[in-house]
Amino acid sequence: MKLSHADALNIGAILAEVARSEIMPRFRRVREIEVRTKTSAFDVVTEADELAEQAISAALLRAFPNAVVIGEEGAARDPAALDQLGTAELAFIIDPIDGTRNFTSSLPLFGTMVAATMRGEIVFGAIHDPVSNDTAFALRGEGAWLAMPDGRRHDLKVAPAVPVKQMDAIVGVNFLPEPLRTIVAGNLSRLGGSAWLRCAAHEYRMAASGHCHLLFYNKLMPWDHAAGWLLHREAGGYSAHFDGSPYRPVNLTGGLLCAPDEASWRAAREAILTPAG
Repeated sequence: MKLSHADALNIGAILAEVARSEIMPRFRRVREIEVRTKTSAFDVVTEADELAEQAISAALLRAFPNAVVIGEEGAARDPAALDQLGTAELAFIIDPIDGTRNFTSSLPLFGTMVAATMRGEIVFGAIHDPVSNDTAFALRGEGAWLAMPDGRRHDLKVAPAVPVKQMDAIVGVNFLPEPLRTIVAGNLSRLGGSAWLRCAAHEYRMAASGHCHLLFYNKLMPWDHAAGWLLHREAGGYSAHFDGSPYRPVNLTGGLLCAPDEASWRAAREAILTPAG
């Protein structure tokens, strides 16, 4: 079985419809009492997350009745759901609102991500922006592209390689353990610039569109990275865990570094992870 371009567009339509019906009507209308903390102050959930995940899951199962569906909020209630990811013939991984802290802060910087895996290999990714109503797609071996609401589309391509001192990076250090957190924070001046958007959906879209050079992550839940990883790869990028091993969505540890090519990856890894002195 292989997902087609028609399948991709159908999934994109599902994401757009759920954004219109469940997410955007609640944007800037979320009260503080409706925001619940999960694992930390950085990890929150709202009714919009839960209702959007339910709607996306139901629509995907109507379109793909034999698929396994693993959503971020569902997995928070039943962590054993992740055990199916490596073996299912077809599984969908859903992040209904990536960037929920931005969503609850009335910042228009959040996205909906869906990835498809077959026996643990990522074969499809989509990242929808509910605010601009456009969707970035990737099909394994067939490239990555951005589809606009008026029907226009253009192919995505990572930024050209540059020296480390010119690299524009997305680096969040808050999930790093010590002493790695101090090492990485102390090495950021070796880069051209660094930022953190609190939203992997837009960070991956930036990198796949050529608007930054590096993505650096430590926390690796599959709903945060599976779709974006494939988007970046199909846009021509190179990525790996910090030790150089390939990323797979069943790997929840080991960090992830994404760069324009392998040489850039190695140079960036050396600059970011090597202690000063």
